[in-house]
Amino acid sequence: MASIITATTTSGLTQSADNSGVLQLASGTGNLVTIPSVTGTAMVSGNIPAFSAYAGSTQTLTSSVYTKIQLNTETFDTNSCFDNSTNYRFTPTVAGYYQINANIYIASGGVIGYILSAIYKNGSAYKYSLAYYNSTFGNGGCPVSDVIYFNGSTDYIEYYVRQTNNSAAALLYTAGSAYVYMSGSMVRAA
Repeated sequence: MASIITATTTSGLTQSADNSGVLQLASGTGNLVTIPSVTGTAMVSGNIPAFSAYAGSTQTLTSSVYTKIQLNTETFDTNSCFDNSTNYRFTPTVAGYYQINANIYIASGGVIGYILSAIYKNGSAYKYSLAYYNSTFGNGGCPVSDVIYFNGSTDYIEYYVRQTNNSAAALLYTAGSAYVYMSGSMVRAA
C-alpha cells in the first residue's frame, strides 16, 4: 500500500498513508501519478533543460580544419542554457544525463572528400561521426548523437565539423533549421 493523496470536487485533498514510502496522486477514478520510494531529485517538466538551435546562415568550412559551427538561431531554449551569440554552446544548469543530437548538411558541388561531425565537451572532442561525399552521392548529412553527463554548472558542449576534399577548397553547408542543428534534452537526473 502507498500514501495516497486523492483530489475530489467535493472533499478537496484527502490523504491515506502507510509506511511504504511510495506516494500516489489520485483522482476519483484512479491513480494519476505514482512516485516510487527513491532518493534523489524528482524532476518536473518545468525544470528539465532542453534546447534546439540551428545555423541561420552559411559558414565556410576550410579543408582539414575543425570549425566550430555558429548555431546562431534558437528554436527553443527552456532554461536559457544555450549561448547562440558568442560561444555557441550548451551549458545546462541541472546535473544529469542529456540526449544530444547534431547534424550538418553539405552541398558537395561535385567535390570528393570526408566530413567529420564532432560533439566537443569542455573544449575537447567527445563523440564523432564520419561521412563520405562525392559527385555521385551528391549532398548529404553527417549526424552525431550520444547521451552525455553534465555536472549542472561548468560542463558544456559545442559542435565542430572538419571536412577534407581533394581540391582543398572550402565547402559551404546549407543553413537552416532542417540542415545544420544541435538539440538536447535531459533524460535523467544525476
